[in-house]
Amino acid sequence: MQEIEWSKLSFGYYPTAWNVRCYYRDGKWGEIEETQDTNISMHMAATCLHYGQEAFEGLKAFKGKDGKTRLFRVEENALRMNRSCEGIMMPEMPVELFTEMVTKVVKLNIDYLPPYESGASLYIRPLVIGTGPQVGVRPANEYLFIIFVTPVGPYFKDGFKPTPMAILRGYDRAAPLGTGTIKVGGNYAAGIKAGHIAHEKGYSAVLFLDAKEKKYIDECGPANFFGIKGNKYITPKSESILPSITNKSLMQVAKDLGMEVERRPIPVEELAEFDEAGACGTAAVISPILRIDDLDDNHSYVLAKEGEAGPVCTKLYNALRAIQYGDAEDKHGWVTIIE
Repeated sequence: MQEIEWSKLSFGYYPTAWNVRCYYRDGKWGEIEETQDTNISMHMAATCLHYGQEAFEGLKAFKGKDGKTRLFRVEENALRMNRSCEGIMMPEMPVELFTEMVTKVVKLNIDYLPPYESGASLYIRPLVIGTGPQVGVRPANEYLFIIFVTPVGPYFKDGFKPTPMAILRGYDRAAPLGTGTIKVGGNYAAGIKAGHIAHEKGYSAVLFLDAKEKKYIDECGPANFFGIKGNKYITPKSESILPSITNKSLMQVAKDLGMEVERRPIPVEELAEFDEAGACGTAAVISPILRIDDLDDNHSYVLAKEGEAGPVCTKLYNALRAIQYGDAEDKHGWVTIIE
């Protein structure tokens, strides 16, 4: 393989050697297949192409100072993928199958696992798609579950540094009672245009508001939102938010650090009361927010007063990463070590 400059990796696709696959046919999942083929052959009437029958996950593998390879909360990803599958009528898969395939694909591509303290990690992308042909809005009878990996750097190019975000009220990420709470591509497609507009204006992401009333904070495009007020970690409660595993973990870490955690609707105006805020997810872990500009009412909320990440965001970020890399005790059994 070509020598990789780990510290220069961005968050994007870098080709690796192997992927693993499993087909669902005749009402059951088949055997795990290993392949170096990066293409998928499917029928032109496959339901994933016409009716959006697809769901995906994102998790990471980390190399610790001790040389061991660690997966972070792999069971939570398996359970969330099953919730996504159930939501759009695709067959769920055993957690054991999901975990075995993740472990196998990491082992097959172990040469692409970035070294400790390189600032990079191995991103793991599980994907399930409807491959059976249908003309008519119905579930497929055949599916493909595939997992590939790619080494990645920070999601936002500036890494753990505050970036500005924008509120664009003319766009919604997901409808209440729709698919916002499950990880399907349609949610991300809905935000592409708004994200492009925000990037063109110099913002790192869009802070979406609730689609019903445009009064409450929902998500930061590809990530969950949280705000810090004194000793409180506050994150939105909504019918449209994807339950982030990183956010769930940070809520527990915040409690471990003696903070009070609130999950509730957050009015836009409350942004003025936060000491710090961040976007959190698998890709970025935490991306501190510099300020949020409401482009419709010409108002700006400054959240990184000195232009640097605040002390609480920094403490939470370091605490979670220490668990992921094996530098801190795994009190909650979140880490799986690959032997």
